[in-house]
Formats: sequence, structure tokens, C-alpha cells
Amino acid sequence: MKKEIHLRNFLEKDRIEAGCDEAGRGPLAGPVYAAAVILPPDFHHPLLNDSKQMTEKARETLRPIIEQEAIAWAVEAVSAEEIDQINILAASITGMQRAVRKLSVKPDFLLIDGNKFRPFDGYRYQTVVHGDATFASIAAASVLAKTYRDEFMRELAKEFPQYGWDRNMGYPTKDHIEAIREYGYCKWHRMSFHVKELENTLFNDYL
Repeated sequence: MKKEIHLRNFLEKDRIEAGCDEAGRGPLAGPVYAAAVILPPDFHHPLLNDSKQMTEKARETLRPIIEQEAIAWAVEAVSAEEIDQINILAASITGMQRAVRKLSVKPDFLLIDGNKFRPFDGYRYQTVVHGDATFASIAAASVLAKTYRDEFMRELAKEFPQYGWDRNMGYPTKDHIEAIREYGYCKWHRMSFHVKELENTLFNDYL
């Protein structure tokens, strides 16, 4: 029998905390997505966990539940072009900040997955390494960010089927790298990301 995951509902009781996370830092293509979620203090679902530890089916099952039961939630994307301009770490932080600003309810405090963030708008926050496996609100944000990004990459795959983005979501898999070698990069690739296997490849112009 699978052990049920028990995540913390809050860091400090009786304040409005928003969990923040991103998806898509590692891919060679597509935007990075970020989400912010404020959950009810008693929220619990047995499937909820770090989205990377969940099956695709479980994430898709949870997404509408989170959207319906959350006090507030928001998802934002930062484009590949902007990632190239400001770097992926800054883009991930920027995406989370944009998602927080988009929330319909202003949080008192932010719980940030990871160990890097930067102050903005006077918000108090705490970074939490493996926060998506610790706090329910961060885990919920990870689910939204992941499912919205995957959905977007599947749509892009219809326009650029040669890269297999419906399967690899833009990550540097063998088939994706081979496709870049054969077809070159397109406008959705992150040109600031360098892949060792492609160092000797002559880059084509954007498709």
C-alpha cells in the first residue's frame, strides 16, 4: 500500500501564505511557467505532492481541484526570449513575482520553493529547499506550473512536430537534440542554453 504524503499546510498559522514554484528551468525550448497558490488552511488531498513525484494523470486530476478550492491562484509564463535576456534564474523569480501580483487575494507571506529569490513590493518571504515536498501550497503551485507548461508545449508541438515537444516538453532528450542537429533551432528555443552534444553543430537560422 502506497504511503500517503502529509504536507505542511502553513509555516505560521492565521496568516495568508502563498506558495510559489516554477516549472521548466531545464528545457532547451519554451517558456518557464510559475504559479502562486493560496490554499485554505485545512486543505488536504492524498495525491498532492511535489509535481515531479506525481504521475501525469495525478497532476491532471489535481489541477481543477486546486483551482476550485484555492482561495486564490495565478499562473504566469516568461518567454524563451526573455529568458535569454535575463537568464533562467532571474526569469524563474520574475515569473513567481508576476504570479503573486496577479493573485486576487493579497498574501501576507510567501513560501518560495528553492533557495533563491529577491525582495519585491514589500512582501515578506522564506525560501524552502524541497519546498514542493514540504508545503501543500508550494506543491499546489508546482502542479499548476507543470500542467500549464506541459499543455503549452503540446500546443507548440503541433506547429513544430519535428522536435517531439509533446513527449519531451522541450527538455534535452536524445530525440530533441537529434532534431536540433537535423533541423536547427526555431524561435521557441532558448538561444542562451548550450548543449555539449551540439557544440560542433552549425546553427541554422530560425525556422
